[in-house]
Amino acid sequence: MAKGPKVNDVLGLESRDLRDLYASRRFLDETTRRKLGLERRFDVYYKDPLVAEENPDLEIDSAFYVPWEPGIGDGPTSARFAVVDYDSTTNILEEPAHWDSEAKLFRDPQKQIINAANKQSPQFRQVSTWAIVQNTLNYFESPSGLGRRISWAFQGNRLLVVPNAGYGANAYYDRKSHSLQFYYFDGQNGKRVRTCLSSDIVNHEFAHALLDGIRPHYLEAVSPQTAAFHEFLGDLTAILMSLRNAAVRQKLAETTGALLDSKSGGELLSSVAAEFGRAVSNQEYLRSGANQDKLSKYKDEMEVHALSTVLTGTMFDILVKFTKQYLDRERADGEKLSAKQALAFTVPRMQIVAIQSLDLLPPVEVTFNDYAQAVLRNLLIADPTDPRGYRKMIAETFLAREVLTQSEVDELLEPSGLYDRMPGDIPHDAAMIASSRAEAYRYLNDNRDELFIARSVDIIVDEVFTAEKMVGRGLFLPKQVILQYLWREDVILEGERFGAYRGQTTSLLCGATMVLDENGSMLSWARKPGSEPSAKAVAGQAKLDAGKKPNGEETRALADWQAGKLRRAAYLEALARRIDEGMVGQELAGPEGIVGRSTPPLLARDEAGQVRFEISPHFHIHDDKDDANLRGLKWRTSS
Repeated sequence: MAKGPKVNDVLGLESRDLRDLYASRRFLDETTRRKLGLERRFDVYYKDPLVAEENPDLEIDSAFYVPWEPGIGDGPTSARFAVVDYDSTTNILEEPAHWDSEAKLFRDPQKQIINAANKQSPQFRQVSTWAIVQNTLNYFESPSGLGRRISWAFQGNRLLVVPNAGYGANAYYDRKSHSLQFYYFDGQNGKRVRTCLSSDIVNHEFAHALLDGIRPHYLEAVSPQTAAFHEFLGDLTAILMSLRNAAVRQKLAETTGALLDSKSGGELLSSVAAEFGRAVSNQEYLRSGANQDKLSKYKDEMEVHALSTVLTGTMFDILVKFTKQYLDRERADGEKLSAKQALAFTVPRMQIVAIQSLDLLPPVEVTFNDYAQAVLRNLLIADPTDPRGYRKMIAETFLAREVLTQSEVDELLEPSGLYDRMPGDIPHDAAMIASSRAEAYRYLNDNRDELFIARSVDIIVDEVFTAEKMVGRGLFLPKQVILQYLWREDVILEGERFGAYRGQTTSLLCGATMVLDENGSMLSWARKPGSEPSAKAVAGQAKLDAGKKPNGEETRALADWQAGKLRRAAYLEALARRIDEGMVGQELAGPEGIVGRSTPPLLARDEAGQVRFEISPHFHIHDDKDDANLRGLKWRTSS
């Protein structure tokens, strides 16, 4: 065995051995990775300092593990993150946490190990914030999640993390500066609140960065549900990452018996950012997953945080139902699962249900219905026989919240084949399609008619990649090829309803996400059609005009065209309403980078002679009205 510094006293592994094991880490389970030192332990808050005060046994998570990698350095810095502890209010750049490469841990400037003993130090905040995002990224990218690497929505490989960005009641993700910004402020009791110490806030804001990387064109949307989906995923990520903590599961088991829909269970698990919510608006929490909101309640709602509670509540209901099913399940010895075990089994199940489905979403303008369809389709791919009836339970939960209609549920639960033929008269090999964007484009361009793409539009291959997903311990699905493509249609804003933007040209984004298996069979095809007709739609319309009946493909093309025209009309209606309500404008920022009080939820940007409308990169709460509880922080307080 090669000589070198030991990094694991129990197993006697040396640095060279650890690097060799690192290359094979995806074949090892979590327990083995931890024993081998491929995951390292760091101290972070379970929730935030307020929850720690009220639940002393839930203060510091001393069993919080982060994947180790060879390139970790001072900052902390790793392959995907770089912590920059610059305070724009005081103009102070704090000294970074120093990485001890032999001991595989961080030290402060006095050479002390950074842990709960120095939790008041800037270096603890640096390490804690980095550890949380490093851990959450692994949760999304692991085989039980997306089974692939996530690219950021900007040029570059590292997301900047600023744990003390300045004074203000805010925290946000900003694509333009490639950063997560966490601010601090003094609460009503005079106590300083640091948003970077709330694992909920860190996970919520980081989920914006993740979704922006997974579906970057969701930022360019006027649909309230698209912006609300960003908020939903942030809240759901905070909830799921809390549930991954063994001590939190133990607390829930003791206080609720794993009945998460009880009052105490709902408050502990489903609350988001307790300290922040109480300090800013005197609420127990900013939003909760334990709600009974239905989509009809928010039929005309443009405020995205309120709207997001429908989908958050739906997924929380599903989480609760999974836990109850596990409570009724017997172990091999004939005994029922304990409350703690039931919660532990729920965590990877929700990862498959909630996170894997993101790869099946369309590349533009997502709706809650799109997500429900993706969840159910992904479950069909992951477990076609569905012996425990998960798909029926989940479909009925979406139905109860009015995200799906009864006819959609009936259709989704109707027995059907798992695979469809890959669209196109000119065949292309799936492996070749996955090899490059150029190959993917050739497939799309060669088969425009069969893909219902107008010959006049310029197809953009947004991303093409291969994913390898796991649906059970050691059980991998066949490799999937995921192709995201889109195009733009010019739209002239005609009429008084568009105010200052009247007469300008904007873009309607259209496209699809296609998921293929390695043999070229199509597993999923989520489309957002355009308002310009494909060749088959033109042929079908010509037959209708002549009193003839279109064939099957022409009929489908006509339906796709009609759906595209409805999308265009809905886009214009939503944009006009947002303009009328004063929710569209220019981005405003102060000299220190803090978001201006009047920065609107929807930004208008000039791009290539057009006006592009984008969701503000700073994701706020209460962005459409003044709230006395926020004390004038309109459009500034994030969640």
